[in-house]
Amino acid sequence: MTKDHGPSIKDDETYEALREEGYSKQKAAAIANAQANDDMEPSKKGGKAPPYEEWTKDALYERAQELDIDGRSDMTKDELIAALRD
Repeated sequence: MTKDHGPSIKDDETYEALREEGYSKQKAAAIANAQANDDMEPSKKGGKAPPYEEWTKDALYERAQELDIDGRSDMTKDELIAALRD
C-alpha cells in the first residue's frame, strides 16, 4: 500500500518508486509532482530552441558572450558550438 506523503507530494506511488531507485527526496518529489501536473510533460525532452548547428555564427557568439566563454572572438562556428556544449 502506498504511503500518503502529504499535500507536498502529488503522486505518492511515483515518489516511492523513485525513492526506491535511489533518487533523493527532492528529485523524487519534483518528478512525481511534474508527472501529476497536466500542464507539464516531464518525459518530453528538449526545449524550443533549434540545435546550435542552425544558429548563425553571430548568435552563437552572443550566447558565448552571455556565458563568458574565453577565446570566443577567435573561434570558428564549429568551435563556438563545441565550447557552448562543454
